[in-house]
Amino acid sequence: MSFESAAAYRVGEIVRHQLFHYRGVVVDVDAGFALTDEWYEQVAQSRPPKDKPWYHVLVDEAEHTTYVAERNLTSDDQPAPIKHPQLGEFFSGFEDGRYLSRQAVN
Repeated sequence: MSFESAAAYRVGEIVRHQLFHYRGVVVDVDAGFALTDEWYEQVAQSRPPKDKPWYHVLVDEAEHTTYVAERNLTSDDQPAPIKHPQLGEFFSGFEDGRYLSRQAVN
């Protein structure tokens, strides 16, 4: 099974965090946890698995991004556009409930 088929969400997809209930858009996907052990110990309170996909997400109506384990995300049931100042850096438009990436997806 390829990594691409193993990841539940794709770049440009609107997601919702299951614990904190914010919406966002996926801008990158890591096959497994790719930050430091220190970050994991301080931030990943629910101790999600490091060997499953993790996602870089632009948070709706905010200026920051988050790094989220796949198990903490779900598809947004109403994938409307989000508001984030960095959208134009990653996406060229919004169509059929998802953002169109400016770059080729790995």
